[in-house]
Amino acid sequence: MEFTFLGTSAGTPTKLRNVTGLALCPSGPKPWYLVDCGEGTQHQLLHTRYSVMQLRAVFITHIHGDHTFGLPGLLSSASMLGRTEPLDVIAPIQVQRFINAVIENSDSSLSYPLNFIDSEKPEFHWQDEHVGVTNVALSHRVSCRAYVFTERNLERQLLQDKLRADGIEPGPSWGELQNGKDVQLDDGRLLRSDDYTRVPRVARRLIVAGDNDTPELLTEASKGSHVLIHEATYTQEVADRVGPWPQHSSARQVARFAQQAHLPNLVLTHFSSRYQSEPGGTPHIDQVAAEARQQYQGRLFLARDFDTYRLEKDLSLSRLTGD
Repeated sequence: MEFTFLGTSAGTPTKLRNVTGLALCPSGPKPWYLVDCGEGTQHQLLHTRYSVMQLRAVFITHIHGDHTFGLPGLLSSASMLGRTEPLDVIAPIQVQRFINAVIENSDSSLSYPLNFIDSEKPEFHWQDEHVGVTNVALSHRVSCRAYVFTERNLERQLLQDKLRADGIEPGPSWGELQNGKDVQLDDGRLLRSDDYTRVPRVARRLIVAGDNDTPELLTEASKGSHVLIHEATYTQEVADRVGPWPQHSSARQVARFAQQAHLPNLVLTHFSSRYQSEPGGTPHIDQVAAEARQQYQGRLFLARDFDTYRLEKDLSLSRLTGD
C-alpha cells in the first residue's frame, strides 16, 4: 500500500509546496485513489506515475478551495484524454453542485459517467475489491471528514493438512478456496473457504484526515490503524497568535493525540505557507517537526510534495523518495 503527496501546503501554494492532494495506491500500480484535489493537482500528477485513466475514485474531505479547486480541470482533462470508465466522486453534496456548475458554464462535457456519492450520508461505507472506506466527522469551519482506508481480500493460506484429512485431494477446488470462494463438490459437500484457509497477516489500515482542530475525534478510528495522515498547519505558538477561527491543528496537538492513541506512524502535512524549507528561512518547517517530536515517540514524518511512502505487509512505514 503506497501513497504519494501531490500537495502539502495549507490555503495557498508556495514555490515548493502545492495545495492539498494525495494519491493512494492499495495494490500494484493501479487502480489508485485521489484524496482531495487542490488547484494544480493535475499538473502535479504529470510528475508521477499516476494516470487519470486508472483513477478509481476521488475522495474529498470538504468543500474549501484548497481541497477542491483542481477537480474540474482534472475531470475535464480525463475526458479529453478519452476516458470512458465511470468515476466515483465521494464528497459533500456541495462538490457535486460545484462540478455541475463549472461544466455547465464552461461549455464543457465529460466522456464518462460521474457517480457522486454523498460522503455525509449516515453509516457511510464505500468499497471495491482492494479497500473498504469509512469516514469520521471532524471539527472545521465547514463539514469535513477523515477517510479510513482498510485493506480487503488479503491473500489466504491453504490449510492443506485439513483438506487432506477431509479427503479433499489437490485440484481446482484448492485454488478456488484459496481465492476466497466456497466450493460445491460433486458429492454434494459444500466447502467454505473460511474453514480451509487462514489469513496470515493483519489488514493494513490508514487514516487520511481533512482539516480538523480536534484530533481526539479520531480516537475510535485510530484503534487498529497503522498510519495517521493529519494536518499540522501551525506550531502551537503561531496557532495561539492566529486564534481559534481557522480551526486547524498545531503540531503539538496532533502529536500529543497520536502518542495517546498509540499510533505507530504519524505523517504531518498541510503546513501554513509561512513555514520555510530553505536553510536560514524563518519560521522554518523544522520547528514543526521539533514541536511534534516533543510529544510523539513513534515514527514521525513531515510530508513534502512528491514524497512516496509504503506501508508494508509487516505494518512498517517507509519513505521511498526524498532524503
